[in-house]
Amino acid sequence: MPTTTTKQALIPLLDLQPLQDGNQDGIELLASKLKAALEEIGFFSIINHGVCWSLVEQIYEATKSLHALPQSEKDALTMDRTHGGYLGMGAGTSYASEIAGEVRKPNQNEAFFVHEGGYREANQYPELEGFQQLTASYIAAMQELAGSLLPVLALSLGLDPDFFAKDFDVPSVTLRMSHYPVMEYSQNEWGLAPHTDSSIFTFLPVNDVPGLEVRPAGYDWIQPPPIPHSFIVNSGDMLKRWTNGRYLSTAHRASNLSDIERYAVPFFYGARDDAVVEPVSTTVSSESQSRYEPITYGDYQRWFLDRNYRGLTGNAASETPP
Repeated sequence: MPTTTTKQALIPLLDLQPLQDGNQDGIELLASKLKAALEEIGFFSIINHGVCWSLVEQIYEATKSLHALPQSEKDALTMDRTHGGYLGMGAGTSYASEIAGEVRKPNQNEAFFVHEGGYREANQYPELEGFQQLTASYIAAMQELAGSLLPVLALSLGLDPDFFAKDFDVPSVTLRMSHYPVMEYSQNEWGLAPHTDSSIFTFLPVNDVPGLEVRPAGYDWIQPPPIPHSFIVNSGDMLKRWTNGRYLSTAHRASNLSDIERYAVPFFYGARDDAVVEPVSTTVSSESQSRYEPITYGDYQRWFLDRNYRGLTGNAASETPP
């Protein structure tokens, strides 16, 4: 059974109002706060983000409706290497991660993936009225939010605000609509086992059912604060590579820590498929040599998918990225 401590104050809170107002001084301060959050924790919460919360509530309701469909209808939409769709209970195992030494058991959640950009050829959709249009609207809103952070990210690294623009003109994004049923977990079993994300940023809108746990360096597992109408954001493996390890990709896991059904809708934001990711100049020096070889964003994602979902993709990836 998962255990946790609750040092919620460790997770910084970033107010994005300066982005809404175009306040340059406020944006510079925001960049310094983002830098500290990513160097020290790898997670932060955001408020005043500009995403209409009724849209978030609609996507949660759609997630509930999706997972209430007959199992046969969901199974007919099973995902593969190039198509979004359904991932059944126990169909994924968190192998691709910077977390070593953990016992790996199949993840106890079911999920539905909708992709935009990147190498995926097509999505599949359930026969639910308005589902495709709603997910498209939500993804568009989240892309706008994520894109608004790119200049702040660049400033935090001492780069020109437009530095990342060329690599995110057609971003690779994924909406994961997850269901964690009420259950008791065995030893070393979770809804989603300890792992790090492959993305640049991941955005999770808070809800009333706890489940996400984070393990910052030097601490036990903690639950991020459930600030109303906020998103919990974390940096992923590819941002860690882009910053030569300066910005963290922090371990986290998820389960259902309640006696009611839990739903989660993380949004994964990444660069265009052919973007070459290598440490930026401001993170490399004679004292801090480059730790990572160049790799395209898409190649890393393909490895990650094959590593974690080998039963669906038909490919057994190596233990380390290409």
